[in-house]
Amino acid sequence: MLDAFIIEEIKRREREREQRDSERPAVQIPLPEPNRAPQQSEEDKPQRGVIIIDYSMSR
Repeated sequence: MLDAFIIEEIKRREREREQRDSERPAVQIPLPEPNRAPQQSEEDKPQRGVIIIDYSMSR
């Protein structure tokens, strides 16, 4: 079992470390604003379709 002195010393060091960490300035990195694509109208959208490829081989 640990002596009371050792336990108190560990607690004191933890308190000092927490205090030191709370006083340290935090780094804040600015995030860029997301680029939003302009809304496309129905005329601007490319035409889309479906292509069916039949791989079956008839003999």
